[in-house]
Amino acid sequence: MSKSLIIACDGEAASGKSTGAKLLSKKYKLLLLNSGLLYRYASKILLTKRPKKPIPYLKKKFKKVSYNLIKKQSLHSQEISNHVGYLAKNKQIREIMRVYQKNIIKRNKRICVEGRDIATKILNKNPKYNLAFYFTCKINVAAKRRWKELKKKVPLKEVQKSLAKRTKMDKNRKHSPLKKVKDAILIRTDKINKKEVLNRMSREVNKII
Repeated sequence: MSKSLIIACDGEAASGKSTGAKLLSKKYKLLLLNSGLLYRYASKILLTKRPKKPIPYLKKKFKKVSYNLIKKQSLHSQEISNHVGYLAKNKQIREIMRVYQKNIIKRNKRICVEGRDIATKILNKNPKYNLAFYFTCKINVAAKRRWKELKKKVPLKEVQKSLAKRTKMDKNRKHSPLKKVKDAILIRTDKINKKEVLNRMSREVNKII
């Protein structure tokens, strides 16, 4: 499987995009780049270190930090979840993350990138995605998923409120808002399981390889 294959996966909070991207990447031997982890890592270090000048601090940090190190971090606390949406609205921070992602993408011709502005911003050109997916899910289903991820340590109502707020912020932010590109394949995950998600995505991939 040496042929170039670049896939974009965008979607709402806890819509199943991370799971879908992970399963697809494993099946087709693609590098998986989860942009959400980058923002969560940035949130974690800002909350922990409290730098006086956060933008220069993050710019310096993301010039050195490896993606493998970021993947090993614990980044799904409710504190980080509540903070990351505000951080993602910042234009300068989004530019730091764009540069970081582009550097990884340039080195990998077989890659699946997942996030909220992948098809619209990160993979809209140079290079452009071969295939784009957009994930959506009813908020009550998404909330139960995230609640279980948090091992039920946070009240379900609080999780649902947080997710609804995050998705609203993502769709309405000024810089790189979350939206579905015209040619993206819509994946609704309310009533289908992981296997069905992978099968649906695989059918689309098989059409272009």
